[in-house]
Amino acid sequence: MQASTNGKTFHLYLSYDGEARPYTTKRIVQDVKKRGFDLLVATLVSALILIWLIPLLALLIRLTSSGPPIFVQSRTGRNGRVFPCLKFRTMTYDRNAKFHQATQHDMRITRIGRFLRKTNLDEMPQFLNVLAGHMSIVGPRPHPIPLDAQHWHTLPGYKERYTVRPGITGLAQARGARGETAEVYKMKIRVRYDHLYIRRQSTRLDAKICWWTVQAALKGNKNAW
Repeated sequence: MQASTNGKTFHLYLSYDGEARPYTTKRIVQDVKKRGFDLLVATLVSALILIWLIPLLALLIRLTSSGPPIFVQSRTGRNGRVFPCLKFRTMTYDRNAKFHQATQHDMRITRIGRFLRKTNLDEMPQFLNVLAGHMSIVGPRPHPIPLDAQHWHTLPGYKERYTVRPGITGLAQARGARGETAEVYKMKIRVRYDHLYIRRQSTRLDAKICWWTVQAALKGNKNAW
């Protein structure tokens, strides 16, 4: 697999060999219901919110720092397929920057960027990824390609996160497991949450996770740097 991220090309061999989920009638019905939920929510958000939020925040980002307002980063999707993940840019722009996870008090984060990250507003353009079929509203968070490369073959259960579409939000994020994963145990916690979600996913659970995410955004995510 070859992918471009932050202007750099990474040659990765992340051959997808995760155990496939069997296509049962129950799973097909579940997938159809989930996709219907995704399309309904993403369409409403795009028509009622993104239509004015994207131009507004894009203008504020451009006025406060140089560079494109939308940050496009290659991330891993369902079954290991790479897709262009959209975000509002929250850091100073450097075309040739190497991947490095955001840390607490990271000097690269702009003033408006810190607010966007705390409130999850930086992820809002990903509703367009949902409409395009790259993502789901709820699911395991897609990680940048270099971060996947660190854990794909070494962390048990890691690549199985991608047997489903990645989400804008997920059970792990809603329960506070977000932010930097410098220590491996933090990534292990996320993987456990992701596997729990994959086993128990339902429209009801998706709605709960969406509500928990909104609550966390209103309070300010303490692990969002």
